[in-house]
Amino acid sequence: MTDNLLKFKGFYGSVEYSAVDECFFGKIIGTTDLVTFEGESVDKLKKAFAEAVEDYTLLCEEADKEPQKSYKGSFNIRISPELHREAAIIASKEGISLNAFVERAIYDEVHA
Repeated sequence: MTDNLLKFKGFYGSVEYSAVDECFFGKIIGTTDLVTFEGESVDKLKKAFAEAVEDYTLLCEEADKEPQKSYKGSFNIRISPELHREAAIIASKEGISLNAFVERAIYDEVHA
């Protein structure tokens, strides 16, 4: 997990800086809704993120809506034909499906 993420109550928020506006800003990630926050300092950004999470979870509760995005476990990726071929060959040599090969590669990267 990157160091440029905020975490609060199981939610993650991105962190970016705008030189034009001279402020930090971000959004809650892992949700289907757009929830943003900003602050003029790191401390203010952290406070705004926590407030955004609290407000968002309250709104979701009032609307009887799940706040976290539901992932179905499948997604499309686009890679070069050469890399696709190489991965398929390695998976075949190992006696596993291309899906299993890609899942293992992602797992290894996420848990590195």
